[in-house]
Order: sequence, then C-alpha cells, then structure tokens
Amino acid sequence: MEFSRKSKVLEKLISAVLLWELLRSNVAKCGAVRLAANSITFSALNCRKHSAVLTDFGGIGDGKTSNTEAFKAAITNLSQVAADGGAQLIVPPGKWLTGSFNLTSHFTLFVHKDAVILGSQDESEWPPVALLPSYGQGRDAPGGRLSSLIFGTNLTDVVITGNNGTIDGQGAYWWKQFKENKMTVTRPYMIEIMYSKQVQISNLTLVNSPSWNVHPVYSSDVIIQHLTVLAPVDSPNTDGIDPDSCTNTRIEDSFVVSGDDCIAVKSGWDEYGIKFNMPSKQLVIRRFTCISPSSATIALGSEMSGGIEDVRAEDITAINTESGVRIKTGVGRGAYVKNIYVRNMTLNTMKYVFWMTGDYGSHPGDKFDPNAFPVIKGINYRDIVADNVTLSAQLDGIGKHPFTDICISNVDIKLTAKPKEVQWNCTEVQGVTNRVSPEPCDLLPRKEIECPFPKDRLPIEDVELKTCSISANF
Repeated sequence: MEFSRKSKVLEKLISAVLLWELLRSNVAKCGAVRLAANSITFSALNCRKHSAVLTDFGGIGDGKTSNTEAFKAAITNLSQVAADGGAQLIVPPGKWLTGSFNLTSHFTLFVHKDAVILGSQDESEWPPVALLPSYGQGRDAPGGRLSSLIFGTNLTDVVITGNNGTIDGQGAYWWKQFKENKMTVTRPYMIEIMYSKQVQISNLTLVNSPSWNVHPVYSSDVIIQHLTVLAPVDSPNTDGIDPDSCTNTRIEDSFVVSGDDCIAVKSGWDEYGIKFNMPSKQLVIRRFTCISPSSATIALGSEMSGGIEDVRAEDITAINTESGVRIKTGVGRGAYVKNIYVRNMTLNTMKYVFWMTGDYGSHPGDKFDPNAFPVIKGINYRDIVADNVTLSAQLDGIGKHPFTDICISNVDIKLTAKPKEVQWNCTEVQGVTNRVSPEPCDLLPRKEIECPFPKDRLPIEDVELKTCSISANF
C-alpha cells in the first residue's frame, strides 16, 4: 500500500511537471524567447550595447574546471563599459562549474538553453558575506553566512535570464552538511540581489539549490517570471521565491517543486526586523503553480517583523501541497500582516486549505520582546476550489490579540476519503464568510458579502519588457 501511494504521488508530480513544460513551450512559441537562424530574441528590462561570451575570458564548459575566475573577470571587464548603453555576458552551451560571483549594474547575465551553471562543492569558492541586518544572525547557524551563487548588491537595472538555461546548485552536499548539524554558517542561496532596483529574473530552470532559490532583499521594482524551480520535496529550506523587505514586486508564470514554501514573503526576524523596519509591500503573484507536500504554496512569514502589506495573489494552483496561503507569526515578531488579497485558487490533495499560525517559534535568541505582538488584519480569500482535502482550516490567532477582518467567500472544498472530523478549528480570530463549504466555524459567521480584491494596478504591473537579441553564433 505504501509503494502504491508513493507511486500515485510520483505520477501526479510527473504529470504536473510535464504539463508545465508544455505550457512553457507554448509561451516560448508565442514570443517570450524566440530562436532564429543567427540570433536569439528575448525580453528584458533593457537591451545592451556591449556583449561578451564567457569563453572570451577563459571559461571552460567541461563540468570539471572551475570558472569562478572567468565569471569574475568577465563581469569586471564588462562593468567598465556597462554605463555606456549596458553590457551582457552570455553563458554558452556547456557545463560551467563555478563558485559565487557578483553582478554589476546595467547588466544582463544570459544563460543559453544548452548551458548549465553548476555550483561548486568547494567551500573555499563561497566567500562569507555580512549578516542581513534585519535578521541579526544566520538562519542555519548563529555565525556568518556564505555568499549566494549569483550575488549582487546596490545595483540598478540587472537582468538574470536565458532561453530556459539551467542553474544547478548541486545542493546535496549542503543538505547533508545541514542535516548532520555540521554547518557553522548559513548555506548559500542560489540567487540573492540586495539593496537594488529594477531587477529581472526570468526564463530559467533552477535546480537543487543549497537553500533558498531566489532571494531579492531590500530591493524594489522586481520582476520574477517564467521560472521553473525544482528540488527534492525532502530537501531542507529550498524555498522557491522569497521576496524579503521588497517593494513593488511581480511574480508570475512560474512553477516550483520544493522542500519548503514555494513562495515565502519575509521582512526580518524579531527585534532585528523591528529595528530595521523595512516592510514587504506592493506584491503581485499570478499564474503560479506549486508542489510542496510539507509546506505552503505562499507563506506570509514567519520572518515578518518589518511588516507585510498589500499582497495580491490570483490564479494560483497547488498540487500535493500542505497548505494554500499560510500566515506564520508569533509573539516577538511584532509588526503586521495586513491587506492581503487572494482569489482564483485551484487546490488538489492538500492537508489544509486555510492555515494561520499565531504561535510559530523559531527566534534568533532569547532577547525577543514578549510584548511585540503582530497585528494580523484585512485577510481576504475568494473564489477557491479544493479537492482531496484533509482539513479545511486551522486558524489560530494570539490570545488577547486576535487576527481580525478575515473575509472568505465562494469556496468549495471537497474532502479526502478520511478527513478530520472537525473541519474548521478556530481560536482568536474574527471575520465573516459567505458561500463556503464545509460550514465554517462560529467565529467566522455567514454574511452576504463578496470579499474584496483591488481594482487598481500596482506600478510594477505596468512595466513592459523590451525585445532584445543576441547572436546565436558562439
């Protein structure tokens, strides 16, 4: 029976991946990335005047030779001309082993469809970087943290894209170290862009990240689209996309299979996040698919101590995933999660549809403020269909500090063959529901209402990409 169950889960995973690849193929045919006889056309924030290929700087794509110095030399050289119309580095077909390298402004990193960037397993090729001030310490260990595979800070107009090229973090080495408690610093992420504006990450396949995959932090005007992110569902902390203290962000047309949250919206950790005081806000998520049996489709928190507000998620699909949009917080976090809008979700094989947690632990130390109570209000869900669900809702606020102004409307939940007897568990929450099945808890009484979804557009939604091209002759 156990083998049969696992086979059925695997069949669902394979079917979802095949469907997504078909959709990606159709998108490419419609013009997101076009291949002509002598050129490759793609979409980007800006096109570049200057161009180089990694092999121009001694790159060797045999999957064995380190290309860390080649990447560094190429980007250093191109940075000298980037102010004059921009510069781009092309990663051609091949397997390009490398440690961490830094990007520059007015720059495009283009990964060819037959190219694979491989993360080195030599720890000396991953230099330390400063702790994030809104976290105060590393997430894996109290000590420092290692630079991400692709890293950038204080940048303007930076693009990481391709025609579905691959970045492979070779994370198994790092997962083993973490599981055996051998990490004294925090594992590297796949892509991290800090203190930057006008950022695009698109048209790539990311596999086996050591930890988080895509981490824009302290940044604004961010577009993340057409990504496929894949990691084993038991790999530790392999979040898909984690916008962190970011403003004006667009995540769309992407697919994530993860060992953790497919998207996790963050803004700092306890007293450090409260002091840094930079919220995540003005975030739109649309046409997004998730598979994560032990985590959320979209998590708000748990590190939310700078605040999270004005999040708009629509046209979301989850398969064999623990929960839909989950709020994670606790005493000591402070700040707020407010004005959250979710609509048009299709969920299949879920443990929870709605999940809010007010007692989430995980503190950076014992100095958090026990009187820093988060404010959770204005949480809106509508137009949701779910099938094969174990528990409709687990909603737990904080004693004397309830989660308020919750609105849930037009929801149809069909249960698994062996569901929980009580389908709605609610404590310390206040709100209303309408046309919801199974019947919600008494703390969310029925009211004739359609939960709101904003009619205005965020500024990032009106940013149009330009059509750019590179030579296909490498």
